[in-house]
Amino acid sequence: MLIAEDDPIFRRVLESWLQKWNYRVITLENGLDAWSILQQKDAPQMAILDWMMPGLDGIELCRRIRSQQPGHYKYVLLLTAKGSKEDIVAGLEAGADDYLTKPFDVNELRARVRAGKRILELQDALLSVQTELQFQSAHDHLTGLWNHGAIAGLLQREAQRSARMGHPLGVMMADLDHFKRINDSYGHQTGDAVLREVAGRMLASVRNYDYVGRYGGEEFLIVLTECTASALAATAERMRACISGTPVATDAGPIPVTVSIGCVTGHATGPSFPKGEDLLHAADTALYRAKNNGRNRVEHAPETRMASQSHAAAQ
Repeated sequence: MLIAEDDPIFRRVLESWLQKWNYRVITLENGLDAWSILQQKDAPQMAILDWMMPGLDGIELCRRIRSQQPGHYKYVLLLTAKGSKEDIVAGLEAGADDYLTKPFDVNELRARVRAGKRILELQDALLSVQTELQFQSAHDHLTGLWNHGAIAGLLQREAQRSARMGHPLGVMMADLDHFKRINDSYGHQTGDAVLREVAGRMLASVRNYDYVGRYGGEEFLIVLTECTASALAATAERMRACISGTPVATDAGPIPVTVSIGCVTGHATGPSFPKGEDLLHAADTALYRAKNNGRNRVEHAPETRMASQSHAAAQ
């Protein structure tokens, strides 16, 4: 809770009551200081502003608050000694959510603050639902990894960024070996448990700023930013060993799992601009070669060259 009130007596009374009601309070005596605080990342979500105060009055401060980019809503309660309807309307049109006329009744203050708190709690609940929906729309419900559409989009974006910045890009396609046998032998619930564990081992094998997605079924796409060919080879082998090194513990008992991996490195030089699907195709071709060469192995496609955007535009 932020209080901006230049009258020290009113400020102290407000602070005392709000602290008694278990609110954390920041008190200021002018509008400019309040504006500075309200622009900070973790600014209070509720503000009690005096209509008349030095630096920046409550009306102008309301206007500035409402002109900010969308984000967490700030609930504004305007304190005023003005009692005319025209003044009250002016305050509400400037962006105030409610008002309180001086001298105020303590019970009225508490009721109006509670009303603001309910609105902010509703906002938090709605934002939580929105965040969850956004996560679900981009993530695989079983493994928690990026889903097919999201990881394909990330690959395309990172291919373009790597070409623009002149950075290498690593791409891996990974497929669990004989996964159908696991489903047929132990059932789909056990198969799901295996997929979840494998997803966790994949995430543990890459850097926290790389991308791992479930591309479909038991197939995974991994995008490694600023990753050289040697680093990609080491990561792919580490991932293969991590998955195959220890059987997956399930309710049906430990189940050995192996994975075949196809890799390609895109470099930001050369005559053509490969799109994300070009890198995907190269990694997929290497994956099939790993399957044909005995599974539980890593195969590398020839390095793919990515022209800079200026070079690509010239073509």
